[in-house]
Amino acid sequence: MFYTMTLNPALDYNMTLKEFEAERVNRSVKEELIPGGKGLMVSRMLKNLGIESTAFGLVAGFTGTELTRMIHELGVRTNFVSLPSGMTRINVKLWGGLEGEINANGPACDEKSLQALFEKLSVLGKEDTLVLSGSVPSSLPKDVYVDMIKVVKDKGTRFVVDATGELLRSTLSYRPFLVKPNHHELGELYGVTLTTKEDVAQYAKKLQDEGARNVLVSMAGDGAVLVAEDGSVWFGEAPEGQVINTVGSGDSMVAGFLAGYEEAHSAEQAFRTGIASGSASAFSAELGTMEEVENLLQRVQVKRAQ
Repeated sequence: MFYTMTLNPALDYNMTLKEFEAERVNRSVKEELIPGGKGLMVSRMLKNLGIESTAFGLVAGFTGTELTRMIHELGVRTNFVSLPSGMTRINVKLWGGLEGEINANGPACDEKSLQALFEKLSVLGKEDTLVLSGSVPSSLPKDVYVDMIKVVKDKGTRFVVDATGELLRSTLSYRPFLVKPNHHELGELYGVTLTTKEDVAQYAKKLQDEGARNVLVSMAGDGAVLVAEDGSVWFGEAPEGQVINTVGSGDSMVAGFLAGYEEAHSAEQAFRTGIASGSASAFSAELGTMEEVENLLQRVQVKRAQ
């Protein structure tokens, strides 16, 4: 069974304008409200790929109630903890001429609610996979991911980490099954700028040396790199297509990798499915569908570098 964790989910309010002008009233031409949060995106994409999951996380207030309703409407199971105060954040995304976003902080989590979330993790076992995605709210300990990993690792649960900076690095010694930085995030970890697949592979190996079993690095239109647990290195090219919306494409890559590995237990197949899934979402206004992923799979080109 697959589980995802989103500690600071959101309702993303996407507003499209003809153009944005400062110091005047701007009117949108299109509005859209969607459930956001990296773990929730992974769960939604897994659902599109025919794999059931349960989404863990923290919600609060009427916005939390609406987010939960929307996630259920999409066919994803949830096992959220409802906070006693505050409200699930609303992030505003502006599109049109000048693009930008305003992300809220989100509600504070009390100790009782955090312990309730840990109790939910206690049901996981050796047949399960937990995906820890996204940032940690300021009200929670910075090492909360490590504490969660300790709970599930002792039970033999496989876990995945999609985070950045020291939040990611703090988990490496516990040997996550998969980590997925993009090439900018990987470079920031080591204070370098990475532009080629060869350079990315070199530093992805450093993450593996620090403990990660599989390191998947996305490079947007330049494709992706996989350093697999068996030591093999794979370079992948992104299929051609019109990029419409990159939101959720990295989360879709994580979901696709897990789906591909679940099906074939092959690093190559997992890599191919990850690239196809990330690209399908980038080429869609929403997350990619099973049909779109299957069509792109035929066009994904990967090669073993070593």
